[in-house]
Amino acid sequence: MAIALTPSKLSLPQHNPGVTSVLEYLILKFPAIAPDVWQQRMAQGKVHWHDGSLITPDTPFAAQQRVYYYREVTNEPVIPFAEHIIFQDELILIAYKPHFLPVTPGGKYVDECLQNRLRNKTGNQQLQAMHRIDKGTAGLVLFSVNESTRAQYHHLFASHQVNKTYQAIAHTNGKVPKPNQQWEVKNRMVKSEPRFVMKIAQGEDNSHSFIRCLANSTDKALFELNPITGKTHQLRVHMQSLDWPLLNDNYYPTLQASQPDDFNKPLQLLAQQLEFIDPISQELRRFNSNTFLNLD
Repeated sequence: MAIALTPSKLSLPQHNPGVTSVLEYLILKFPAIAPDVWQQRMAQGKVHWHDGSLITPDTPFAAQQRVYYYREVTNEPVIPFAEHIIFQDELILIAYKPHFLPVTPGGKYVDECLQNRLRNKTGNQQLQAMHRIDKGTAGLVLFSVNESTRAQYHHLFASHQVNKTYQAIAHTNGKVPKPNQQWEVKNRMVKSEPRFVMKIAQGEDNSHSFIRCLANSTDKALFELNPITGKTHQLRVHMQSLDWPLLNDNYYPTLQASQPDDFNKPLQLLAQQLEFIDPISQELRRFNSNTFLNLD
């Protein structure tokens, strides 16, 4: 069994969803986790408040309080691809994440995530990802090394001050784009069913991307993508909205039945470059993955 060395945390919502205890809320929040699992974690002291005091099955719901818990999985998949550190100094670390590896613990992954691999590799258990990319996406992720400056790097992403460049290969579906042809995509994205899938809905725009065709072939095309906002699955949904679904995408346009990862068919999406003005030094920072997608 894999057990997280550091706790996951969540903040209880301001508005009570109709529960009386923290246990009831956790059961409601995480329907895939059996109630007896939460009860066992509480009995073992693995669920607590911010001050360390334990949460029991009878602990009342407390709005906006932070709950800490330790994730555990019985059979954790092993991802047979290596991460690479691109850059590291006393403030940040830039790493290349391979396809199929999640950035942080989640679902059936505890140890097999980029953050925990890097914590073990560097010996820095305070290393913290400042943003995420999908498990299926490869490419660059920025980590904060120093807790005292972490908030300033987090603010870069929250305020959209990081220029991110992706590459993607998509099916053309008989509608072949021309090289250097460009699109600006704006729409409203909301959670669908199941909730980990997104869809486009009516209403005020909350997602924004620029897309450019780099090259094409008979049935595929290579694109450069620049997301302005950072909604879940944004680039995948925006490409699908243009009728160019990404190669090997198991979510869009049609959600495929759950099955083990096919390591021979990675999602053709790469976070290729990060660029920003460093909030500490005020210098321009630009990092490249040194890998590229191609149509061959």
